[in-house]
Amino acid sequence: MGGKISVGMSDTDPPLKTGLGDIPESCVALILMSLDPPEICKLARLNRAFRAASTANFIWESKLPPNYRCLVEKVFDEETLVKLGKRDIYARLCGPNPFDNGTKELWLDKSTGGVCLSISSKGLRITGIDDRRYWKHISTEESRFQTVAYLQQIWWLEADGEFEFPFPAGTYSLYFRLQLGRSSKRRGRRVCNSEHIHGWEIKPASFQLTTSDGQHAVSKCYLDNPGNWVNYHAGDFVVGSTNASMKIKFSLTQIDCTHTKGGLCVDSVFIYPKNVGKEARLFL
Repeated sequence: MGGKISVGMSDTDPPLKTGLGDIPESCVALILMSLDPPEICKLARLNRAFRAASTANFIWESKLPPNYRCLVEKVFDEETLVKLGKRDIYARLCGPNPFDNGTKELWLDKSTGGVCLSISSKGLRITGIDDRRYWKHISTEESRFQTVAYLQQIWWLEADGEFEFPFPAGTYSLYFRLQLGRSSKRRGRRVCNSEHIHGWEIKPASFQLTTSDGQHAVSKCYLDNPGNWVNYHAGDFVVGSTNASMKIKFSLTQIDCTHTKGGLCVDSVFIYPKNVGKEARLFL
């Protein structure tokens, strides 16, 4: 009779080794859900299990703003929206998404999922903007909108805007992005023309912010640092409910008519969550 063949493991056989690839995909997905989006993307490169788990809709829906459906309706058409999974929606929203005829942009902070907005100079009401003796629009690569409003000289400076938007709940900061002087490229190097800069050292500029629920902020400061873009803080506002739109009004003024002022570039207005880190704000 033939001998019996044993298919079991003997005491001397080495133990079976397990690795990250043996973790069930559902468990991996639960782990990824507790991480920030950049960390999820890094771990997705580990192996197939992590890569597959990282595409789960429930992970990315938890990273999107609670009212993301209202946001995507502003920047995506219905046909595009149907084709996208939640990860793709998050990725698309993290890039610049123009709306309102290209005068505004919406994007998410990649790390926090916070909603950020910008409003171009063409989306503002600027006194005298149509009179080329005072203002003109100039093209520049230094603006995300590729154009800024340039003030040559004026007695009465006033630039304001009004905007209604379904902000997620949180605290937001509003800034005007301004520069004294007109920058350009010469032989591949950045140069700044300060020819028209005058009048800003006499009186400070005033920045104001009001909201439809009664919040109000005022700040004043002298415009300075020629040749460099500066974000001037107009104020903060708090959104208590995600389910309602909030209307905000904001303005930049210097209306002391005892002197002229000029040489100012008005790029845009930025609104972003107050908890967005300083490093992220450098790219706004």
